[in-house]
Amino acid sequence: MLLQLFPYLSALLIEEVERRPDKVVLRTRVRAATAVCVCGQSSARVHGRYVRKLRDVAVGGLGVVIELSIRRFRCENPACSAVTFAEQIAGLTTPHSRQTPLLRGVLTQIGLALADRAGARLALAVGITVSKDALLRLVRALPEPEVGEVEVLGVDDFAFRKGRHYGTVLIDMATHRPLHLYDGREGEDLAAWLRNHPEVKVICRDRSSGYAEGARTGAPQAQQVADRYHLWANLGQAVEKTVNGYRSRLAEPPSEPADTPAEPQVVRPTAELKIVTRLREQHAAAHELWQQGMSKAAIGRRLGLHQATVRKLVNARSADDVVAKNLQRAHVVDPYVGYLHQRWNEGVEPPRVS
Repeated sequence: MLLQLFPYLSALLIEEVERRPDKVVLRTRVRAATAVCVCGQSSARVHGRYVRKLRDVAVGGLGVVIELSIRRFRCENPACSAVTFAEQIAGLTTPHSRQTPLLRGVLTQIGLALADRAGARLALAVGITVSKDALLRLVRALPEPEVGEVEVLGVDDFAFRKGRHYGTVLIDMATHRPLHLYDGREGEDLAAWLRNHPEVKVICRDRSSGYAEGARTGAPQAQQVADRYHLWANLGQAVEKTVNGYRSRLAEPPSEPADTPAEPQVVRPTAELKIVTRLREQHAAAHELWQQGMSKAAIGRRLGLHQATVRKLVNARSADDVVAKNLQRAHVVDPYVGYLHQRWNEGVEPPRVS
């Protein structure tokens, strides 16, 4: 009955089964009288014995531990460098492993699906105790899958740290499977990868000039296209930037008749006006220093600005572009800013939160 439940234990003789509150223990030993050394020589000379404990998949919500009496044999091949060797059971044991291949496969699938703490919690729910670090080690130990033939390649960036550190991900658009990751957004790295994959026919990328140059250099035979997400995202950003840039030119709404209660008008707060003024002054100062030949790092030190801010100011075509980009994020209280400023000026303080 036990061999029907555990067919991979057919090479063992199960001597005792003990059920404990938290696990089931199987005490076993190997049926065969001989073992084979790594050199291929068979031996029956037993040098010693020890008990090896292997964790197996759970049964009935309880973990299973196989206590296996292992024999160490003397190798009878005089040319073999191994004087003694421990017997191994095919499909059950591997050197230095404390888990059966079946349990290792189950934990690897859990690690691939969830990993980290979520995977450890799921394993515990099915009767397997494992740490999050052990799951990550199993995932890292997996061999890299073969890339195969890729005809349509997706190229996009992602942020290690937004605004500071970026990387690039390559996707097989037919299977939506990640193929490669590399640090940075340089076109040379993309070109190097494409040279090893001349079968690429279409490259789906964003509007980065670095990716465009890398695609032209590494795969001149491929057609470069833009995906729907970047088309819609870029269109939305362009429209929003244009509208925000012309906000000051929009005509004021006609005044309501005297007998009609006027709707509260949204007044641009003083704080927002100060932001606009500061951005225009910074844009003018950064461009003046840039035309004098100063580097962006030097401009940042002179004006006390972060290098990313200096890069944004110098690359902007006009101050309106900088203002529009910084003011394009709306807030839920924007329609009530005028009323809030009015009440504040009247001396009404907000309630204190205890």
